[in-house]
Amino acid sequence: MTDAEALGRAPSRTRLWWEIAIVLALGLGQSAVYAAVQLAYRLTDVTPLVDQTTTLNPSRSDREVFDLIYQILSIGFALVPVLLVCFLLWQPRRPHLEALGLSGRGQVRDAGRGVVLVLAIGIPGIGLYLLGRALGWFVAVNPAGLDAHWWTVPILLLSAARASIQEEFVVLGYLFARLRRLGWGPWPIIVMTSLLRATYHLYQGPGAFIGNLAMGMLFGWLFARTGRLMPFLVAHFLIDAAAFVGYPWAAATWPALFGMPG
Repeated sequence: MTDAEALGRAPSRTRLWWEIAIVLALGLGQSAVYAAVQLAYRLTDVTPLVDQTTTLNPSRSDREVFDLIYQILSIGFALVPVLLVCFLLWQPRRPHLEALGLSGRGQVRDAGRGVVLVLAIGIPGIGLYLLGRALGWFVAVNPAGLDAHWWTVPILLLSAARASIQEEFVVLGYLFARLRRLGWGPWPIIVMTSLLRATYHLYQGPGAFIGNLAMGMLFGWLFARTGRLMPFLVAHFLIDAAAFVGYPWAAATWPALFGMPG
């Protein structure tokens, strides 16, 4: 429990709902709103969805040093909501972040489970993307739009870590903890968090909604059973790292599958 709760001043239901709204508005909830609007824009554009492209890690300046600075700043500020939820759920006694699913014990075993989870999600995810491209459910996704610099791969790996930490700390750790306190049962929480995860990926097309909804349901079900956050942090990082760093090679090898010019 938090310091306030230890003193008998547990937050009211209204305060908890406001807290959740603020946390989401600072990050993933904001992304979900923008993604929904962007999908509406894409679907009403004269260019068919299948011929459209989105870039996940674009260059932010035509000057290398400023591009690097902007990339670092963007990653850093994106993690502020994570710091906020850690602050809100910090416990005075060790393990301080147990409410988020980080107990400090068994982390190596949890990391191994994350690797296994990659196999369960990564391969079917690639298949869904390729099928969705063929059916027109996805825009062409370019995970790595950066020019080739000495810092490109490290920045892409940091971006993968940022996505993993930002999403899993908030969607699994924080929302599960707060919605349980509000009296929600496991399956309503799993469905709600999965819908959130799916919605902020809508900018990639309806196929991304379906794929991330399925991934969210699996992640949520497993997290509800184990209460361990580390496997999902590791799995999410490895999936995104493989996509961000391995994409240029894959797109060059099979340009037709990825919707890019050969």
